[in-house]
Amino acid sequence: MAFNFSDKITGSGRNATIVIDALNLAFRWKHQGRTDFCDDYIRTVESLARSYDCSNVIITSDQGSSSYRREICPEYKQNRKDKYAEQTEEEKQAFADFFEEFENTLEALGDLFPVLRYQGVEADDIAAHLVKNRKRYGLGDMWLISSDRDWDLLIDERVARFSYVTRKEVTVDNWHEHYEVTREEYISLKCLTGDKGDNVAGIPGIGPKRALDLIREYGDAMDIYNSLPINSKYKHIQALNDSGEQLLTNYQLMDLITYCDYAIGSDNVADILRKFD
Repeated sequence: MAFNFSDKITGSGRNATIVIDALNLAFRWKHQGRTDFCDDYIRTVESLARSYDCSNVIITSDQGSSSYRREICPEYKQNRKDKYAEQTEEEKQAFADFFEEFENTLEALGDLFPVLRYQGVEADDIAAHLVKNRKRYGLGDMWLISSDRDWDLLIDERVARFSYVTRKEVTVDNWHEHYEVTREEYISLKCLTGDKGDNVAGIPGIGPKRALDLIREYGDAMDIYNSLPINSKYKHIQALNDSGEQLLTNYQLMDLITYCDYAIGSDNVADILRKFD
């Protein structure tokens, strides 16, 4: 890199930080059939930093599927691999061309901004680590740039998300414009209902309404887990009693703040800490 990491964490604007979900943002150009988007990508990042008056820009990126999640849930995101296997050779080549340009773009971004990327680690976990250590790293208020609603698990009074797909912001103040549950209930709702996009199974027979009823009666996902078995004649409660380990697994898969450092790995966490020293 042209200069060290700490030099890249300063710039004009107020002490605030924009965190880019790099691959997620790149799909903006993939959907347009573009394979020459490097310059446009950089201009977009710079424009976002100006729009939110952020002095700090940090690029985060997946590098393969999460080793941590695949270890505790082997079928994690298997649906995406299955879908890729069904593509035509022409479609596979288009993906290869896209990822070649994405790698070129990451390299160019690395000359301008900090890039955090580790094998077998997802951007979600790196972003969670940055949010969790916001004060330690001196990052100020944070804007997360991603269309991935999982990143909403990171929102608090000093952290918000902007989606380039919907062109909408999700903040503490407008949370209920996007969700019928509270921020505290959101993670437990996901644990009970699962995540089809990531191929994470929910508890059989439990959708959002039943999940919310359980949360409001027993507490969060771990409170529900600790209450099992629940005495009930209802089939979905009986299924819940039989699915305690699934509920616990889902919590470990989805609670980004609690498990991000495990997902990143101790060596990689140490590397991030060194870069901020």
